[in-house]
Amino acid sequence: MKKSILTMLCVTAVLSALSAGGSKDSGERSSRGDAASTGGTAPSTPLKPFKLGHLNSTAHLLAFVAKEEGFFQEEGLDAELTQFSSAAELAAGLESGKLDVAFIGSVPAITFQATGHDLTIFGGAMTNGHGYVIKSELVPPGFKQGDISVFKGRNIASVKNSVQDYELLVLLKNAGLTPGTDVNVIYFNSQTEAYNALQSREIDGVSVYSPYASRARDEGYTVVYYCNEIEEFQDQPCCRQVASTAALKANPALFQAAERAFLKAYKFSQENHYETIEDVNKYIPLKRDLVEYEIYGGHSVSRPDPDKKATVTFKRGVVSFGYTKDYDVEPLYNTAIYKAALDDLIKTNPEDPIYQELLAHFNRYE
Repeated sequence: MKKSILTMLCVTAVLSALSAGGSKDSGERSSRGDAASTGGTAPSTPLKPFKLGHLNSTAHLLAFVAKEEGFFQEEGLDAELTQFSSAAELAAGLESGKLDVAFIGSVPAITFQATGHDLTIFGGAMTNGHGYVIKSELVPPGFKQGDISVFKGRNIASVKNSVQDYELLVLLKNAGLTPGTDVNVIYFNSQTEAYNALQSREIDGVSVYSPYASRARDEGYTVVYYCNEIEEFQDQPCCRQVASTAALKANPALFQAAERAFLKAYKFSQENHYETIEDVNKYIPLKRDLVEYEIYGGHSVSRPDPDKKATVTFKRGVVSFGYTKDYDVEPLYNTAIYKAALDDLIKTNPEDPIYQELLAHFNRYE
């Protein structure tokens, strides 16, 4: 009965979010360059509807920049961006056909695939970018960032089936701490709910992803760790571009067009910091300096590469830890769409150093 109620609530949340429209579905700025010369669609061609679901994360900037800078439109897509609260809602949106693409964390993407959801990873959205914080008054003298033992005897809010949850469980085990005995982990349905619970007297610390770490520091909390500073989690793929397997097979051109827009957005973000921060700030309203730190502060990278090798390695770790059961990931990982999109852009921009760097990265991690 409990499972049925949760399923009904998830579907209701998805339909409600979609009916409300995108979080910041503003019109594109003037087109940057001739669409026909950059692998895009001529301006007179009717735009194809394209619906993308994302979380309230600065790390999902590829979607925000592609929308605000007109890259979706250049590629012939009438993009609608909608913010969701959880990976479960995003997966439900894909499976119901209400979304074309969703940015979903690597751990939930893996567990969804392992439990029979026909969802395929075909690109990336974020690497690293998460960690945990604690109320500063609970930090003992001499505390050094990265010392997970500060959580002993504390109530820690987290989100089940998330990268943050998996990381915490691994680090607690490595430190010889047992969840439920040494550390009380309390689960919430979304990052927003978990973070808001930190305001109560009962919660001592909480998981965070971009931009909650910067927000927490700004509000006086102490960062226990950033995952990119933990050797075991460096260069860990987080949010992936995910779509229905059937949809990818039926209409690869649609997803290649979206991928070209993401690639252009990545290039733009590397060359235009001020404008990128401005674009992201429209979707994630936060102090500008905090948004800047989250994007360019070194704790996360928003790169569109599928990072298949790294994700498959991560999947093995998740399975061996016992977080989910094993399965064959090969039928549910598509790197051809990204490679075709990148080839299109390199063909018309053969000397571009950013696209060449992305090609080198793809060749290393495909």
